[in-house]
Amino acid sequence: MSAIAEQTKFQVASLDSLEPYPNQEGRLRMHVRSDLGILGFGINAYGTTAADVPVIREHDETAPWSNGHEELYVVIAGHATFTVDGDEIDAPAGTFVFVSDPTATRGAVAQKKGTRVLAIGGKAGEPYRITAGEAAADWYGHYEEKEYEQGLAILESTLADYPGNPFLYYNMACCESLLGRCDEALEHLKLAIKGHEPFVEMARDDRDFDPVREDSRFAKLVA
Repeated sequence: MSAIAEQTKFQVASLDSLEPYPNQEGRLRMHVRSDLGILGFGINAYGTTAADVPVIREHDETAPWSNGHEELYVVIAGHATFTVDGDEIDAPAGTFVFVSDPTATRGAVAQKKGTRVLAIGGKAGEPYRITAGEAAADWYGHYEEKEYEQGLAILESTLADYPGNPFLYYNMACCESLLGRCDEALEHLKLAIKGHEPFVEMARDDRDFDPVREDSRFAKLVA
């Protein structure tokens, strides 16, 4: 937990007090929502340790680990260049970029070291709910430690709250494959692909499926 002033009815934190989670290529993520315990809306902050680094990775909000959110980005320090569906937007500090269409591809590159961007999101007309990816986030630490049984248990538990979610099915299939549970792995991979077709290409080269790669059922799924 970051250094946040605890209060009964409110909390106070500076951006610098929120412990950053380093990502690849010098990109930082500050978990504003979870660190402050915000339940009503999604909000996080992103930053970079250098210029010419993606401060907002290129993505849309249609994947199964997303929630179809509208997103508002606010450049609060530094300078960024956003690209939304091919349109380039110069965004110095103080700029708001609102992306209402979940299918629009968006991303931003920092033009200055120390650039910071707030991202605020929610699905129009619905109460806020964290994504399946965030709800199951702890599974990945177990996966990294090769504790596949524990990771699988978290994914299965999350699936009860997000029934039919392809992201959860895909990662369950990965764990089951690595545990030697071929039938379960192939069934869950089938469900993942049915719900999100791009998983075909991902599974084709995913080393987690080496234990089932010679199975004719796997070949059929990724053909």
